[in-house]
Amino acid sequence: MAFDLHTHHNRCGHADGSLRDYVEAALAAGLETIGFSDHSPFFGEPEDHHRPWVAMAKSEFRRYLAEAAALREEYRDRIEILIGVESDFFPEHTGVYGSVYANTDLDYVIGSVHVLGELDIFHPDRWRDTSEEFLLQEKERYCDLVAASARSGLFDILGHIDALRGNCPELGAIKTPAVERMLRAIAESDVVVEVNTSGNTKLCGGWYPDEDLLDRARHHGIRLTFGSDAHTPARVGEDHEKVRAHLRSLGYREWWVFERRKPRRVPL
Repeated sequence: MAFDLHTHHNRCGHADGSLRDYVEAALAAGLETIGFSDHSPFFGEPEDHHRPWVAMAKSEFRRYLAEAAALREEYRDRIEILIGVESDFFPEHTGVYGSVYANTDLDYVIGSVHVLGELDIFHPDRWRDTSEEFLLQEKERYCDLVAASARSGLFDILGHIDALRGNCPELGAIKTPAVERMLRAIAESDVVVEVNTSGNTKLCGGWYPDEDLLDRARHHGIRLTFGSDAHTPARVGEDHEKVRAHLRSLGYREWWVFERRKPRRVPL
C-alpha cells in the first residue's frame, strides 16, 4: 500500500496549497492513503495565534478538522484520507495538549521536536557556534527531549527523530550515549518512528533517520511508518518506493498506519 502520513498545508503559515491540493497530488502520485498532519496550534500559549508563521491558530483548529472530514467523505471512493496533526513537544504543556487530543477525533498525532531553547532547530543562527563541545551538548539535549516525547504518551508517531542535523550535517557523525538512550525510550514506549524524506530539502540531504539510526532502530525492534513532510503538493509521496525498497533490504517486512489512534500493520 502506498501512503504518506506527513503533509502540511497553507494554514501553518509556511506551506503552500490547500488540503484539496494535497489530496489531488496524492491521487496523481498513485497513493492509496493520504494523511493530513498540519502543525497543531500552540495550545500552551495564551495567544490565539502564537507564531503564525509556524502553526495554525487555535480558532482555526476545528475548521481544519471539519474541512479534512468533509474531504474524506467527498473522496471516500477514490482514496483513504486520515486526519492527524504534527504537534510540537513541550514537556511543561503535556497536560494541555493531552487534554485537547483526548477530546479530538484524530487518526494519529505526530510528535516532533522543533524547538530547543529559544531557537528553532532549523534556524541558521543556532549553528554559528560549531565547536565540538557545543554540538555534543545540543545533540544530547535534543536526544533526551525526543526520548521524553516518546515516554509522554501523547504521540502515536515520532517525526524526523534526527532532524537536528538538518542544517548542521556534522551533528550526524557525533557519537554520544544519548542516541541509544533515545532509541531505548522509543522502543520501550512502543511508539512508531517515521522515515521522513524531507532531509532532501535541508543541508544534510537524504532522509531522517539516517542509515545508522535505521539500523539501530531495527536492532531495538522499533516500528516504522512513512512521511514526506511535504510543504508543497509536488512533494507528496516523495521517495516512497525508494524507502520501501531500502527498508526491505534492511530486513523490515512491515510498516504502520493509524486509524482512530490505533495502529494498523501494512506489509512492505
